[in-house]
Amino acid sequence: MTDQSLPPLDLSQDLVEAARASKAWPFEEARKLVKRIEKRDPGRPVLFETGYGPSGLPHIGTFGEVARTTMVRTAFRLITEDKIPTRLLCFSDDMDGMRKIPENVPDRAMLEPHLHKPLTSVPNPFGGDYDSFAAHNNAMLRRFLDTFGFNYEFASATEYYKSGKFDAILMKALEKYQAIMDVMLPTLGAERQATYSPFLPISPTSGRVLYVPMKDVDAKNGTITFADEDGTDITLPVTGGNVKLQWKPDFGARWAALDVDFEMFGKDHGPNMAVYDRICQVLGGRPPEHYVYELFLDENGEKISKSKGNGLTIDEWLTYAPTESLSLYMFQKPRTAKKLYFDVIPKAVDEYYTFAQKYPSMPLDQQLGNPAWHIHSGKVPAIDLPVPFSMLLNLVSASNAENKDVLWAFISRYAPGVTPENHPELDALVGYAIRYFDDFVKPTKSFRAPDEVERAALEQLDAQLAALPADADGAMIQDAALDVARAIERYQDHNKKSPDGGPGVSVAWFQALYQVLLGQERGPRFGSFVALYGIKETRALIEKALKGELTA
Repeated sequence: MTDQSLPPLDLSQDLVEAARASKAWPFEEARKLVKRIEKRDPGRPVLFETGYGPSGLPHIGTFGEVARTTMVRTAFRLITEDKIPTRLLCFSDDMDGMRKIPENVPDRAMLEPHLHKPLTSVPNPFGGDYDSFAAHNNAMLRRFLDTFGFNYEFASATEYYKSGKFDAILMKALEKYQAIMDVMLPTLGAERQATYSPFLPISPTSGRVLYVPMKDVDAKNGTITFADEDGTDITLPVTGGNVKLQWKPDFGARWAALDVDFEMFGKDHGPNMAVYDRICQVLGGRPPEHYVYELFLDENGEKISKSKGNGLTIDEWLTYAPTESLSLYMFQKPRTAKKLYFDVIPKAVDEYYTFAQKYPSMPLDQQLGNPAWHIHSGKVPAIDLPVPFSMLLNLVSASNAENKDVLWAFISRYAPGVTPENHPELDALVGYAIRYFDDFVKPTKSFRAPDEVERAALEQLDAQLAALPADADGAMIQDAALDVARAIERYQDHNKKSPDGGPGVSVAWFQALYQVLLGQERGPRFGSFVALYGIKETRALIEKALKGELTA
């Protein structure tokens, strides 16, 4: 949040030394920054920047830039013992022209007359208190970043251009006009070269952002001359919000104007990185340290897009999972393309809690590589989660639970003394599990009838479960299920060994159990699930499967 003080870090010497040697990617990036500023005034803040285009609703990729940049910022603070001030600037390119109407807005027709106007001049199709499309989308981004407690400053390109904050760099761009053109023209096709200009004037008659060639560039008077949409020659000062820069020169100019030290961006910007850097240098700046990450993909393997609205929104993820699971997803393998759709959520939830629960027992160097350290900026909370999220999902599936009370009846029997009051985090997961099951698992459940081999196996499993004590734990139940499968040739895996030296059990056995009893392709460890759901209840499930009631 703007002007919010940063939380204190543990700066013990052993931790600082471990951080300076850590191979976790945020520390590797932080060490590059330390080298960058070796000869600089230590009182001058290190500026981290993230860019955001409010041409559509913010998506998780936007959040990911802020989360990941914050992780690098925290790593930098630790290895420098928090002696060098830092800032994080979230910059919105809201003076860009609206080139197309997003597909996921409520009143597309209302926006048609405003094509190519700056996003801050486009009316807000969502209604409410915000006076422009950009203002609404900027507010959505800020609201979400604030819920995570990010320490950041928000900046609007429109405000920077109109208030004069970019006047000096715009005048410098006029002075270096030919040098900028020399950088840009080789990157363009012949047709585009003929009309290209790094300056985009705002038409004083239509209010649209114009992509027109310059008739005159007057560095002495700080003006440009161009033909307006009606053919009239117009001369405008480049200052005061009358003109903005094309997006590639704008990137480099912003770095030079603000003296940015670190910025990460997606792989789609990679081919232009050298252009951004060269423009920054032409304008007298030093390009920042970069970190190029892979793009997020939707369920079809396509790049997620603000205008298309494919993939996940921020609010959608948080409908089904806690915030920490989203932060974990951002931390892991930033340079690997990852699918960002609903089916990644359960795994992310369970992995987060696994990392957090393991954290206290890890040696110091491993703690700094644990995602939980980076998610919580070193202040990892104590986690006690008796039941994993995946198990809750299967419990909902087996019990057809429609409210928390049903699930808590099973949990309380499985883990006496565990209640919603003393385990609020687990209670929240129970709610997430019900919502996720209802929306994504239940519609795709498909039970199948057991074949003759499976029928016999299920009958034997039922007998084994009947012979177990009522309080049998997950390990005992798992052994009983394995004993059934070991005697059946179909389920023998000769690449594995059982405790008695015979063949092990193949995954086909448990896949059959999931398909026949739960109507799903995958499931949790069977013994642990039965211990939670109950032996009596599981036997009743087997009986229904044998009678054909589940497929009905």
